[in-house]
Amino acid sequence: MKILLVEDNSELRLFLRSIFASEYRIVEAVDGMQGWSKALKFLPDIIISDVMMPGKDGITLTREARAAGITVPILLLTALDTLGDKVTGLDAGADDYIVKPFAMEELLARLRIWSRR
Repeated sequence: MKILLVEDNSELRLFLRSIFASEYRIVEAVDGMQGWSKALKFLPDIIISDVMMPGKDGITLTREARAAGITVPILLLTALDTLGDKVTGLDAGADDYIVKPFAMEELLARLRIWSRR
C-alpha cells in the first residue's frame, strides 16, 4: 500500500516515515500544495494529511481531491480537536480524523482498516 503523508512538521513526518516504512511505501509532502501535486502524480492508496499547514491546508486539499474525483481514503491527523473541527474535516470529504497527540497503535490499526477495504 502506498501512503501519501502530508505533514509540515519535519520531526513528526520523519517519525511516521520510520514507523510506516517497514510495511508501506511512503511518499512525503511538506505542505498542501506539494501534497496536491504528489497525489496526482503518485496515485496513493491512502492520504494522511495534517490540517494546519502553510499554503494549502488539509481541509482544502481534501475538498480539492474529492472535487477532482480522487476516491482514496483520506485520514486527517491534526491538533484541531473540537467537534466543529472534526465535522468540518469529515464534511470536506475525509474518511477518518485522528487528533494529535495520538497513540501509534490506533493510527496503525486505522491504516489496517483502510488497507482491507
